[in-house]
Amino acid sequence: MDSVISDPLPGPPPLGPSVDTGLKILVAGGLGAGKTTLVRSVSDIRPLDTEEIMTRAGQDVDDLTGVRGKGGTTVAFDFGRIALDERTVLYLFGAPGQERFRFLWDRLFTGALGAVVLVDTRRLADSWYAIDRLEAQGTPFVVAHNDFGGPRHSHARIREALDLREDVPLMDCDARSRASCKAVLLTLVHHLSGRETAV
Repeated sequence: MDSVISDPLPGPPPLGPSVDTGLKILVAGGLGAGKTTLVRSVSDIRPLDTEEIMTRAGQDVDDLTGVRGKGGTTVAFDFGRIALDERTVLYLFGAPGQERFRFLWDRLFTGALGAVVLVDTRRLADSWYAIDRLEAQGTPFVVAHNDFGGPRHSHARIREALDLREDVPLMDCDARSRASCKAVLLTLVHHLSGRETAV
């Protein structure tokens, strides 16, 4: 009996032989800041996510001020992959934003070479925990202000509100835009390489 070989499943091609650098990158921030959207927007592969429907019980536990109408939430992590060039691939891990899931962060932080902290100026205080943890662990990071519309805030004002050091890159982004998210990740990679050169 002849064996039948089926066509491979459609999807992105496997990584080429020229890829020699894989970097684990954490995407952190508060509830509703756009972490899952960023990973979905920029990933070359179909991202893995643990998005679940928000229930009435969860609404009594999580502070939804400023994010009313949010229907889903990450309960473990998001995962995606993006090839920046022929040699460099980023593995993206999106952390859950709710305080009750922060016990997962220790595992997600392990092995991360850098991080993106996504901030929503309607809920800036939600970003403090991520920034504190990254600074305490010495993990380099950049801060990306996700634009949800409404009043504009200057970078100086955001930097002051978050008490960011001057050497931490801060930029605007639109988590729905692949080009915008890729620019944020490239900024992080340049930040990481600049730190290595300085050592």
